[in-house]
Amino acid sequence: MARIPNPIVLQRADPYVIRHEGMYYFTGSHPAYDRIILRKAAHLSDLQTAEEHTIWTKHETGPMSHLIWAPELHRVGGRWYIYFGAAPDDGQSDDTFNHRVFCLENDSADPTGGSWIERGRVDTGMDTFSLDATSFEHDGAQYLVWGQQDLAIEGHSNLYIARMANPWTLATAPVMIAKPEYDWECIRFKVCEGPAVIEHAGRIHITYSASGTGPEYAVGMLTADAGADLLDAASWVKSSTPVFTTNEAAHLFGPGHNSFTVDEDEKTDIMVYHVRTYTEIKGDPLYEPNRQACAKTISWNETTPVLGEPAPMTRWTPVDIAVLPPDGSHA
Repeated sequence: MARIPNPIVLQRADPYVIRHEGMYYFTGSHPAYDRIILRKAAHLSDLQTAEEHTIWTKHETGPMSHLIWAPELHRVGGRWYIYFGAAPDDGQSDDTFNHRVFCLENDSADPTGGSWIERGRVDTGMDTFSLDATSFEHDGAQYLVWGQQDLAIEGHSNLYIARMANPWTLATAPVMIAKPEYDWECIRFKVCEGPAVIEHAGRIHITYSASGTGPEYAVGMLTADAGADLLDAASWVKSSTPVFTTNEAAHLFGPGHNSFTVDEDEKTDIMVYHVRTYTEIKGDPLYEPNRQACAKTISWNETTPVLGEPAPMTRWTPVDIAVLPPDGSHA
């Protein structure tokens, strides 16, 4: 099992890693929120120095012109798809941003090359703030899970699931499977977002992140039997406590917005997430770039993932927004 140095990529929040045909592909929110980037490497340890490919940039105006957040790269039906959140402006309506979910498609073997086609907005049937779409396939069907606001429910975002007709079109109405209700999900903001899916031993687990994005940010989990109706909210059991949280002793704060991949042995499960190494943030936290993309192996207690704690940093990380890496570059 390969050793994982952390961070795996400096200054990239909302990290997403997928392993495909012996290569790791990485994406995440760029600190400028104006583009979608991809990196590829044979080893997780090489992603930090891998070339960064800008495969799409924001529009000058319109619904995909501001705050490009949390892209995810998925392989569906032999093609590549990227889901991401975008907004028409930098402002907020009723204390909530104006994002919607959008989709790109690429039929090349290598997603860092070829042409990306805009498939447009993923219509969720609700015209409200939505973001952080992820996708998984189960029993021959593709599902989408994402965060979205319901104006009738107090809070900024709940989690929804739907089956897909194709990678950019829902086949079923969205079903809410989680909303912020526990104290630890409602610190500063009432949020359930950033879902990630992993299946093991007949169970499907969806991790998600809750509360504000400071030290209070934490990961919760939903679990369903793999044979259950995944579109039935009653099939999902929600943890009453977080499963991955701040480790103050190690100075690792607000871990969250994770994804899952596997080690080079194709067997050992790996959790990818972002975390901060300090809490004193200068200026608007939205534009503070030092959420570091990290990774750690996870174990299993029969059918339940054991996520443990954020892994210690073994590489240089900034201690201040103005501090650059030792070579003078900016990741």
